[in-house]
Amino acid sequence: MLKTVDKKLSLPQSRELKKFAGRVNKFGVNFAFCVPNGELALLRESGKFQSDEEQLIKAGQQALSRNNKAKGVVSEVQIFELDKGAQVLAAVLKSDNDAVGVALIDLRENTTRSDNKVGTEKEKYGPREILREMLSFLAENFRAIMKAEKQIEMVSTKLAQTYEELVLLHKLSTNMKVTEADAIFLQMACDGLTEIVNVEGIAILLEKMIDGEKRLSLAAGLGLIDIDEQMGLILKKRLTEEINKGNEALLDSEVDSPFKYEWSNNIKNIIGVPLWGKEKTGGHFVEKGRDGSSIIGLMVAINRLDKPDFDSTDVKLFNSVANGCAVFVDNGRLFKDLEELFIGSLRALTSSIDAKDPYTRGHSERVAFISRWIAERITEGKPLEKEQIHKIYLSGLLHDIGKMGIDEAVLRKKGKLTDRELNQMRMHPSIGAAILSEIKQMRDIVPGVLHHHERADGKGYPGGLTAEQTPLTGKIIGLADSFDAMTSKRTYRNAMTIEQALVEIEKGLGTQFDQQVGRIFINSDIYQLWDIMQAGFSEIYGDSTLSEYGTAAVGSIIR
Repeated sequence: MLKTVDKKLSLPQSRELKKFAGRVNKFGVNFAFCVPNGELALLRESGKFQSDEEQLIKAGQQALSRNNKAKGVVSEVQIFELDKGAQVLAAVLKSDNDAVGVALIDLRENTTRSDNKVGTEKEKYGPREILREMLSFLAENFRAIMKAEKQIEMVSTKLAQTYEELVLLHKLSTNMKVTEADAIFLQMACDGLTEIVNVEGIAILLEKMIDGEKRLSLAAGLGLIDIDEQMGLILKKRLTEEINKGNEALLDSEVDSPFKYEWSNNIKNIIGVPLWGKEKTGGHFVEKGRDGSSIIGLMVAINRLDKPDFDSTDVKLFNSVANGCAVFVDNGRLFKDLEELFIGSLRALTSSIDAKDPYTRGHSERVAFISRWIAERITEGKPLEKEQIHKIYLSGLLHDIGKMGIDEAVLRKKGKLTDRELNQMRMHPSIGAAILSEIKQMRDIVPGVLHHHERADGKGYPGGLTAEQTPLTGKIIGLADSFDAMTSKRTYRNAMTIEQALVEIEKGLGTQFDQQVGRIFINSDIYQLWDIMQAGFSEIYGDSTLSEYGTAAVGSIIR
């Protein structure tokens, strides 16, 4: 009777182990996976016989024990005897050098000794030896999968954190209303910053005219922080000293060395950053920055609660927020400077993707623009919301983000990919969708990323969707991706002309490409599109430049 146990495994782990179990079950043997706490996380029986779970767990614990005694260096396939002369093959699966669990093949009598006579050819190529080799390959492949999982998790976490920072900066920029009081805006900045950076207290001090002279006064704050006029003067002096030394901020703690300055007993660590403005103030701060700006205030926070100390990442974030506050207060900084941070960050991300494969550099930017072009042409016959066009553009910009989880050797390979490499490459839409799905505001971007390699005839991937099943965004980006690939030079072929590419698209209508979307693209002014692309997107399109359009597009997903 076939029996299955499946728990406590991540989706990629479960998928890989189940696939492997299916292969070994064809040999009439059973497969199991035992986690370090002594529990079976997976058991797949072939139907030929039933495994003794206790015996399998015992074999798994013995394999782990050997691994631990050898300080993690044991990785070869081990053999253990069970009751009634049966045998189990075991291999410790690892992430780096840490054991994740033990893969077990229950051989039972049918593959243990019957064909394994010493010195014969059957001993070398019998089922048991084949299964040993398969188990050895599984251990090697599993380590690579775990490494990829960690990389994807790291990218997802970083992207989520960056997104939160961008949301805050966008929120600040979109609330820059001349009629709004300083205190309301600056308090919003403090509140938003503490949602990202967990601190005991935060405050913003502004230089204002009081009794005929300029003084620092508390403009906004949150948490346990007490700054009187005397403390404000101390902070001003020490921040000035740090800036004169060439530092971007005042950072002090006793984590790695004693405090540089003397602070009250309640301060464990502290950060202070300046608010630079265009106003030519004559205060006691550094008179001018390199760009001629002057300091009009400062932002200070004390006692990081979830880390030992403030770090360089905090300095960058605090300086970004402080700059935003200075723009609002000073009214001299341009609103566009903050908005462009968003599209710049996304482009930096896509540039890092393109950098993994130098032969596709600029590909993401071009696909985004071509996708927008197609979406606008569709609008002429079947109106699309402007916000939907923005999201199609962003989907095109991020369509290859999943390539961050693909081995560079595969991305840069000049020759034909093997079946294994091709399967790995085909994972990038799913990886990209997994990264973006961690951010709820990106949910409308995910379909385009996930389905841009589907085909109208259902022979695409990852879902094998037909034209009727594929989201419009996926159809558009898939066509834009193909057009740019055709008209770009590769190591293995020269670029097609526009005419050649259009002929290929015409041939693919109804099979590779959606009939309606493809026809709309073919009937559009492709040469105008080409001229804009060849000019590096510098030509003004509509009422805005491409950079300004990208900023507006980012605004469509931040609400």
